[in-house]
Formats: sequence, C-alpha cells, structure tokens
Amino acid sequence: MKKVAIVTGAGSGIGKCSALALLKNGFCVVFAGRRGEALEAAIKEGGADDGVALAVPTDVTDANSVRGLFDKAVATFGRVDVVFNNAGCGSPAVPLEEITDEDWNNVVATNLTGSFWCVREAFRVMKAQNPQGGRIINNGSISATTPRPFSSPYTATKHAITGLTKSAALDGRKHDIVVCQIDIGNAATEMTARMQDGVLQPDGSRQAEARMDAAHVADMVVHMAGMPLDANVPFVTVMAPKMPFFGRG
Repeated sequence: MKKVAIVTGAGSGIGKCSALALLKNGFCVVFAGRRGEALEAAIKEGGADDGVALAVPTDVTDANSVRGLFDKAVATFGRVDVVFNNAGCGSPAVPLEEITDEDWNNVVATNLTGSFWCVREAFRVMKAQNPQGGRIINNGSISATTPRPFSSPYTATKHAITGLTKSAALDGRKHDIVVCQIDIGNAATEMTARMQDGVLQPDGSRQAEARMDAAHVADMVVHMAGMPLDANVPFVTVMAPKMPFFGRG
C-alpha cells in the first residue's frame, strides 16, 4: 500500500519540489497551498493521475481550512502517513522598531499558528487511523538557530517551531507519531533569487550568498518520510556550504 503524504506550501519552491519528489518515490501526495491553479500545475508537471495526487487549496492561517485539508486527504486516500509542514512567509527587512503590527501578525499566523494547526490535525488523524501513527516533518530554517539582521518576526517563529517539534515529538511517542525538523538554508527558489544580488549581513555590508539546488532538500524530505516509525532524525540541516551560518559569517 502506498504511503500518503500532505505537503503544505506545495504550489512553489521547496514545497513543490518536495511534493514532486515524494510522488516520484511512490507516495500518494496531497498538494496544499493558497493558490489552487499553482497546485494543479505542479501536479500536471509531475505527470500524476487522480489516483495518486490531489490538490487542496488551503489557507494555513484558517483553522477550518486546515481541518478541511486533512478531512479531504482521509476521504480520498484513507489515511495520512506523512505531513511536510512547509508553508511559511517572511516580512520586510526593516529595523525592529519599524515592524508593523500587520507584518508581525501575518508571520506569526502563517509560520507558527498555521504550523501548530497542521500538527494538531495530524495528531487527530494519526491517532485514529489503523495502523496508528505517522511522521510530521516541520520546516524550521537556518533562522531556527541563527538569525539574520532585521528578521525578528521570522526568527521568533522559527525558533518557536523548534519548541513545537520537541514538544510534539514527546507527546506523539505513545501514539507512534514521530516528529522531526528540517532546517533549510538558501535553497535556490523564487524566494531566494534576491540573494544573488546581495543580502544584508550582520556587519552592515551586502553580499551575494551561495545557494543550492532545492532538489537536495527534497531528497532529504523523501529520506525522512520513508524511514520506519521506529527510527528518526530529530533535526537535520541542509544548506549551501558557502552560505553564512556559523555566526552568520
């Protein structure tokens, strides 16, 4: 029987790349994201039929939308084995005192609250299904450990993802729900294209930063998704080796 995976933020970037890699490796995949047309285009790109791929427009900042995503996945495929909790966003790189209420609330709602709602629904489904259990992979970030300048909303939420991962991993043990985190640095996607022109550094300079093919991230997601539930990689970092990280230097 094929394993069933849900990927949020699957319409572009790392989410799309990972969802397509999971499809290629024999998973049934639920593509979730705000833009239905982008999800359908991704599925078409993967050459998948209706029996193994499903597009579910989802707003992770809406608890009812997230619940509907998981209900649709179960109604279509019968269970959920893997969740790649990937949807996220950032805010403008401005001095901390200039961060607006709207920008703060948007990042927290998407990156933290949305991720929690996905974990909560995954627990609900994975505890009830037979056989019980599954795997949740949270998308942390290099910023889950080491911040960039002018990134308080993003950094705060990504640090919080680490706490969510640890807490959920503990709570999931007795239900065979395995929770882990992938921290990603400078994957070559639309979101990081600006890094080729120069990114603000802690010393105030602007420098171009190295990036890596997003396929390497997808390969790690597939590896983690395919592990048996009696094994785990709690935290892993996948990054371009020449990007700033250790001390952001």
